[in-house]
Amino acid sequence: MHPTPEHDPTPRGFFRGRTVVRWGILGCGDVTEVKSGPGFRLAARSQLVAVMRRDAAKAADYARRHGVARWYDDADALIADPKVDAVYVATPPDSHLELALKVAAAGKPAYVEKPMARHTPECDAMLAAFQAAQLPLFVAYYRRRLPRFLTVKQLLDAGRIGRATGIAYVQSAPYHRKDAGWRTNCTTAGGGHVVDLGSHTLDLIDELFGPLSQIHGNAANLASPYPVEDALTMTFSAGGIPGSATWNFASAVARDEFTITGTAGRISFPVFETGPIQLETEQGLESIDRPHPPHVQQPLIQSVVDDLLGLTTCPCTGTAARRATRCLDTALAGYYGGRDDAFWSRPETWPGRGTAGVA
Repeated sequence: MHPTPEHDPTPRGFFRGRTVVRWGILGCGDVTEVKSGPGFRLAARSQLVAVMRRDAAKAADYARRHGVARWYDDADALIADPKVDAVYVATPPDSHLELALKVAAAGKPAYVEKPMARHTPECDAMLAAFQAAQLPLFVAYYRRRLPRFLTVKQLLDAGRIGRATGIAYVQSAPYHRKDAGWRTNCTTAGGGHVVDLGSHTLDLIDELFGPLSQIHGNAANLASPYPVEDALTMTFSAGGIPGSATWNFASAVARDEFTITGTAGRISFPVFETGPIQLETEQGLESIDRPHPPHVQQPLIQSVVDDLLGLTTCPCTGTAARRATRCLDTALAGYYGGRDDAFWSRPETWPGRGTAGVA
């Protein structure tokens, strides 16, 4: 039995009465340079006081360039730092569980990069540890707090397209032509680009319409040199609305289009690109520009900080993030021959590997 959105056990106001949250970062790699790291410094009532990277020289360099007082090359040392109140886990997915459990054991809240973990059982272990310790756990599905997607939600809530009757998403890219590094290493990532990028879209659908159900998926590797999937088509229901999503990362043409159809209009917008929201109604076509902020995670970081201080409620909890992972596990189960075990350690058993004769 797992918590529902209405019964999310995440503690609120963990640092109620305090005036600031002091953060430490585990894994100050590329994602922290612009997307997230500066947000911890620039958010109100937030301070970035320590960073950690296994390469000491790179950790010291990051601290110097970003004006961070302390750096470490050992995760345990940063987690134990008494001047670090909360920890951002910014490493690849295979280490999220181990590091999050250490943060929980230290009695500190955590903010974990997405996807939350490689599969649902790891999410469950993280949730159990934080719930047992009565600690907040947040996950970096930052689109829930970006102006672009808040505007889409406002349009839906205002009835601008009448009653929503259909959800469709299509993403394609020529990722079969380049080395993706750890993102297509199943042991590290828990899958391929679908897991890394698709989780964002599934979490956004959850935010706009509610948890997904009736999930069916068909995955394959059609043209890529790595053994994980490069394409997935899935169908689902969200808030009673039928939907579909297709990812093709072995395509010559790049595409990124989310479409919501309603009884009185249609909304379309990109999830990853920066194009405007297109609102089509009987009054005509309206183009709404909502550019991203310079540091795209900063609005969510602000929401997390304010939640910890008891000022507001942040929706990006571990309970919510688990649902995106469960969706992917359900849709990709056929490719991997199930995803409730350490499937990354048994690639020779994956039924999907035979779809294109991938070595």
